[in-house]
Amino acid sequence: MHPYKRSKRLGVLLREEVADIILNKIKDPRLGFITVTDVELSDDLRNAKVFVSVLKEEERTQSLQILNEAKGFVRNEIAKRLRIKIIPTFEFLIDESIEHGFKIDKLLKEIKKNSEDI
Repeated sequence: MHPYKRSKRLGVLLREEVADIILNKIKDPRLGFITVTDVELSDDLRNAKVFVSVLKEEERTQSLQILNEAKGFVRNEIAKRLRIKIIPTFEFLIDESIEHGFKIDKLLKEIKKNSEDI
């Protein structure tokens, strides 16, 4: 018995493959600097949420739109690369966790600064 679910193991593999496809295969000059941060697969392996981070905030909506338009291409490339029975359908989403982490870090620094002033 594996220590974690198949959807988690396949999600890690898909994250690497999708990142490689975005970096090397999608040739759209409007696409910003993108990092694939996570892939969440449903338990039946039919749906995959791909979380991406875009470096420039003003390029987020355009980059997300380009990725969602290219999800059929990404699915086709995954089908060529991986030998799995079910190829998931992809949905690209912006990963808000990095921004959330920066906000928490900023608040903690402010609290530390205020406690030192007292």
